Amino acid sequence: MFDRGHGPSGSTLFHALHHGDRPLVLPNAWDFTSAALLVDAGFPAIATTSLGVAAAAGLPDGRAASADETFALARRLTRLPVPVSVDVEAGFADDHEEVADYVARLADLGVAGINIEDGRDNTELAKPERQADLIGAIKARVPQLFVNARIDTYWFGIDRESTLVRARLYAGAGADGLFVPGVTDSATLSALVGATPLPLNTLYSPGGPDVDDLAALGVRRISTGSALYRAALGAAVGLARTLRGETGELSTAPDYRRIQALLAAADSPDADPTGT
Repeated sequence: MFDRGHGPSGSTLFHALHHGDRPLVLPNAWDFTSAALLVDAGFPAIATTSLGVAAAAGLPDGRAASADETFALARRLTRLPVPVSVDVEAGFADDHEEVADYVARLADLGVAGINIEDGRDNTELAKPERQADLIGAIKARVPQLFVNARIDTYWFGIDRESTLVRARLYAGAGADGLFVPGVTDSATLSALVGATPLPLNTLYSPGGPDVDDLAALGVRRISTGSALYRAALGAAVGLARTLRGETGELSTAPDYRRIQALLAAADSPDADPTGT
């Protein structure tokens, strides 16, 4: 048996999970208990959701605000007997060596992989060559770590024509997987699968292809992103509203923008710190 899912053998297992007969369904947890329950449900690996980790601490996602919270959760998750992949947003720093230092510290905890994005501040994209340099710096420090390179062209809806260029650059820099959230059409997915030999990661979408269709297209990993966290919030609010006598559809999951807006409002200088 491998050593609790992490360390060199855990990283090797995590790599192997991307090359099985079926795509790796990788659920994204936001705290230790959500991760532990997913492991108990039989999932062979766990990832984190940057939105869930940040929002649970009252911090915005995608703004490099939750480095400490992410690291603290990673430390706890490596107690689990499965490989763990950590979403580090864009690396929580501008300096490549500083990012590599942070990722190396995660690897020292026993983390098997990371997800790192080329989006910046939820509004723009890093230059592809600079992002490739960042990926190269990380792999030079922790070559055994699975680096999932997220491309945000479709997620942001900008510069989509650079997607395949980015995919090839990031693969050439040493990335182990490619993640292009926001793509659901079969033709684009097929083009992405064929762009590099790296396993393609997609984001689960209720309106997109199912697992069988994604497998037939060559997708090797399916992430849930913030969907589980948001579903849990929706269920909690729905139950609370039921208890005060409301009826009807009460458990709708809040979307990403709604959560970010709530966090921004709470952080506003005009917010009442007493909550009154």
